[in-house]
Amino acid sequence: MRAVVVHGPGDVRVDERPLPVPGPGEVLLALEWGGICGSDIAYWKNGASGTAALAHPLVLGHEVAGRIAATGPGVTGLDEGLPVTVHPARPVGDGVLPGRIAGRTNLYPHVRYFGSAAFTPHTDGGFSEYRTVDADQVRPLPAGVDTQQGALAEPLAVALHAVGRAPSLRGRTVLVNGAGPIGSLVVAAAKHRGADTVVAADLSADALGVARAMGADETRDLARGETLPEDVEVVFEASGAPAALGAVLRATARGGTLVQVGNLPGSAVSAVLGDLVTREITWAGSYRFVEEIDDALLALRDGVDVTPLITHRFPLERAAEALSTAADPAARSSKVLLRLSSESSGESAGA
Repeated sequence: MRAVVVHGPGDVRVDERPLPVPGPGEVLLALEWGGICGSDIAYWKNGASGTAALAHPLVLGHEVAGRIAATGPGVTGLDEGLPVTVHPARPVGDGVLPGRIAGRTNLYPHVRYFGSAAFTPHTDGGFSEYRTVDADQVRPLPAGVDTQQGALAEPLAVALHAVGRAPSLRGRTVLVNGAGPIGSLVVAAAKHRGADTVVAADLSADALGVARAMGADETRDLARGETLPEDVEVVFEASGAPAALGAVLRATARGGTLVQVGNLPGSAVSAVLGDLVTREITWAGSYRFVEEIDDALLALRDGVDVTPLITHRFPLERAAEALSTAADPAARSSKVLLRLSSESSGESAGA
């Protein structure tokens, strides 16, 4: 079978790998669609994502969906041909957490995640024609949700987790700073969770167009001199840009909540943070998700439309071009999908 493998900085290849065989408690997936994430781009460009550095080649991809091709011994209730997506996280160890964070498995100290070099050997991702996974990581797609949409259940789960880190949004005005793929999904998640008005801000007019299509009621084009709104009770910072923090804190109402969903650098940065204290803002981090992938699938079933996010589609053999497109601001991309099989459900492929 073919797989998208990063061998080092700037070196991604479509390699031939042996067809995996499902063991006890496992299923074999015939994968159809995969979404390119920032971590995939980081491994390709830098040979590392955050503190996780490549020690050997790695199959990329953690946003995937496909169909069950076969089941291993002991697996029941998952039939061949069933369309599914995957929860890509697997805690390593006994799974016991301190009582104060009980159930928050995203905060477990050691987690194997699809397409991650955090451990050696690395955890291969799902940008391949086939992959075996533990049966309890499989999530069947609801009726009416195709595998192209299912590949976006994972990033939608990230957005829903972020929304869950804030007070109830019902009837509120919400600001989302940063309208990349995650920010635009936060827009959709906020509307789904009852926000009355969602304002999206970005430096890119193209990104703001996607945010509008995903449900933003208002947009602010910061590159054209437009400014953030004032006194917003709940703000989501999705750009991950330290330089944006001062303005975002100033936009947050006194006593309001700021949820940081955009990844901030792991190194020292300069940022204006004074309003965090003087405005008594609650600043909450948001990391991956727990079981919100189930909520994401229900949201997709109930009509949350993620298709405006998809701007480009490439076949697996053009993976390098797909990564380049996703990484290039001039390409005007939002979510770039890889077609992992020659016959995938959903729209036809092509850039």
